[in-house]
Formats: sequence, C-alpha cells, structure tokens
Amino acid sequence: MTDPIVTLERASKSYRRGDETVVALADASFAVGAGEMVALVGPSGCGKSTTLNLAAGVDRPDSGHVTVCGVDVGAAGEAELVRLRRGVIGVVFQAFHLMPHLSVAENVALPLALAGRRDDARVAALLVRVGLGRRSTHYPGELSGGEQQRTAIARALVHRPRLLLADEPTGNLDSASGAAVLRLLDELRRSEGAALLLATHDERLAAVADRVIRMDDGRIVEVL
Repeated sequence: MTDPIVTLERASKSYRRGDETVVALADASFAVGAGEMVALVGPSGCGKSTTLNLAAGVDRPDSGHVTVCGVDVGAAGEAELVRLRRGVIGVVFQAFHLMPHLSVAENVALPLALAGRRDDARVAALLVRVGLGRRSTHYPGELSGGEQQRTAIARALVHRPRLLLADEPTGNLDSASGAAVLRLLDELRRSEGAALLLATHDERLAAVADRVIRMDDGRIVEVL
C-alpha cells in the first residue's frame, strides 16, 4: 500500500440509547491508501456508518485513533476538523442531499464556494466526465435518480479530495443506474487518485473493491 490516507487503530465508539450503552464500533483497525477502494460490508447496524462518520471527522472515537491525512481526528480541534472536511474529504450520500434551489453546476460548485474558491473549468470538466455536461443548468427535481447521484459524485470530487467516503451510493438506484454509478466511482477513484472507503449492501460494489471488510455487531469479522 502507498502511504495511508485514512487509518483506524483499535478505534471504538459507543452511543447512549436511553439507559443502554450501544457499542457501534469495537477495536477496528485498517488503513486505506491513495487510489485504493475498500468496501465495508455487513447488515444494518453493524458499524459501517459509524466507521464512515469517524473517517469524516463527524464523530470522534471513544478510544483508539483515527487519522486522516496525518490529522488525529480524536485530538483535533473543531476548526481543524472543518478544514479537513472542506479540504481533503468528499462525501457521497445515499439520499444525494442536493440543494433543490441550485442548478446542477451550482450544486457541484458548492464545496468550492464554501471554501471561498471558484473553478468553473473544473466544474464543467467533471460534469462532462459524469455525463451531465448538457444538464448543468437543470435543477435536481428535473433529474433521474441516477443523474442526481452522478451530480453528487461530481460535487464530492470537485475540490480534489484525498479521501472519498460513500454511504450506500447505489442504495436508492435501480440496477442499471446502480451499475453506471459503480463504473463511475471505480473510474474516478483511479483517475483522481483518491482513497475510496464505502459502506454498501451491494455485492457488485464489493466485487470491484481492492479489499472487502465484513462487519457484524460493530466488529471487523473478515478482511478479503
């Protein structure tokens, strides 16, 4: 592996649910390098989303370490985590999370705008690469589910993140659209050189990953 982009070292995370303590992740250890695709696979509630939240700096581990591009997520201040999320992390959500009042191009440009940057050429080039060059002025409500997810992928990559996180990226798509998104993610993570960590129930996604980490009850049970 190249130098890892994200590393978990015996990372654990628990939550309170009423009077109960729920262990969402227990002693998880793995790393993902640049250009590598790693799929987290397992049933709902197994710890996949918690792992992504830790890698995104949304949550902090209760114990162990999560390091992203040299930043210890557990020890970093909130301002540093914001810079990390805006600078080196891109996220693709299952539910797309596009802004309905913004055009396709404006949605894709949003991470740049939040960072005080503008790069119209980058936005236009990414839209062409995801097959939406002629849809740049349309709005999310005018797109199919597959087109919305491709817009979300372009948005996640526009600021050239080193780490791309995807949470069930084909979960809301039909088989044909899901297969197209799968091919696109695989192509873009290679060409962009981003580390891709994704959570999925889709065995097609798992099949093209460089490694598959199977999880159950918050624990890593198998690495393939």
